[in-house]
Amino acid sequence: MVPHLVTALTGPINELEQRVLDSMPAIERWFRLEWMEHTPPFYSAVDIRNAGFKLAPVDTNLFPGGWNNLTKEMLPLAVQAAQAAIEKICPEARNLLVIPENHSKNTFYLANVAQLVRIFHMAGLNVRIGSIDPAIKSPKKIELPNGETVTLEPVVRSKRRLGLKNFDPCTILLNNELSAGTPGILEDLHEQYLLPPLHAGWSVRRKSNHLHSYEELSKRFGKLLGIDPWLINPIYARAEGVDVAEGRGIDVLTSHVDAVLTKVRRKYKEYGINEKPFVVVKGGHSGSGSPGVVTVRDAKDVEALIGKPRGAAASTPATKTGAGREPREPTELIVQEGVLTNERVHNGVAEPVVYMMDRYVVGGFYRVHSERAADENLKLPGASFVPLAFSESAHLPQPGAKPGASAPNRFYMYGVVGRLAMVAASYEMEATDPDAEIYE
Repeated sequence: MVPHLVTALTGPINELEQRVLDSMPAIERWFRLEWMEHTPPFYSAVDIRNAGFKLAPVDTNLFPGGWNNLTKEMLPLAVQAAQAAIEKICPEARNLLVIPENHSKNTFYLANVAQLVRIFHMAGLNVRIGSIDPAIKSPKKIELPNGETVTLEPVVRSKRRLGLKNFDPCTILLNNELSAGTPGILEDLHEQYLLPPLHAGWSVRRKSNHLHSYEELSKRFGKLLGIDPWLINPIYARAEGVDVAEGRGIDVLTSHVDAVLTKVRRKYKEYGINEKPFVVVKGGHSGSGSPGVVTVRDAKDVEALIGKPRGAAASTPATKTGAGREPREPTELIVQEGVLTNERVHNGVAEPVVYMMDRYVVGGFYRVHSERAADENLKLPGASFVPLAFSESAHLPQPGAKPGASAPNRFYMYGVVGRLAMVAASYEMEATDPDAEIYE
């Protein structure tokens, strides 16, 4: 299924699609060389926005939930990728412990955990779920809406290892983004593999590091394809020491909003784009002190945000688009070029989400929201999920097909951009690894 595109079939995104298809051997070689030098994240999911004139990642998740949205047709790819990932890390692996978020009442999230258990069980591992939630003191069986059950068991920590009663894993898979901080029970595990590493958690990770890595890679990749990197990269700026609720650092934020909007207007003029530019202001990390996501269309509208509690809607034309949290101290904010989505599925605004494990695209889905606009965040209650047909097409593009008319070609292009963000995440993790050796 190719989503309905508002843009004409002769639009720039179709020219980009053709350029990507024509460069496929060079692109695949480029990725192979990158993975010879760098380690891919164990798993990842990338939100992509297709504006019709540019295609760019807007969020990269290193602890992806939502695996339950992948169809059974996608499972063989995921199982193969899981086998490859585990073999690289621990070839003799027998037992895998999954550490989920502490959402024991969220059955939709737990369906995601059940899917992960299924994937790794099919990859040849004994898999159990270990909860670090202090409220889980004994095994807890939870029924899911689809008839499945998951069993959460309290973790047991010894001096150097983490496991369950009568279950000693060599590998621990985190499906917990650690946004509230790194629990001590996960630290100093010297004899087990913890995937992803603790410094991938949101208590440490900063979006600005990822965006910097992606920007540098998009320049190199753009040179490879002979395209303007802007076509695959949103302009961004980092505003430090800002507390919108208290009105601190507002001049800094306003200045960055104005600068990014000016750069985007210049690009729109260069490409003859008749859309109104906007920026998205969001927290530099996703901890309890991070704000939600705010759309701003003019620098002067930043003033309208001062003093507003994070949960309140900001006045127009700056509109609140995400659930907020109270900041505890001035924080780093990201001012990012807003990327429209001109895709529609079932008459709802849609954006593709690409799922990867190790270096492989394994599936994905459209996040669809019938009550949101093309310039708004879709990660809100009311969103639905429509599977992408990656299982049949991600690595089998159709040369010669008319641009914009071939599902395999469109999905291959999504996969290329998703993998580019995955390479950026690998650079980001290397740069922030507290145990990395530093050479002068």
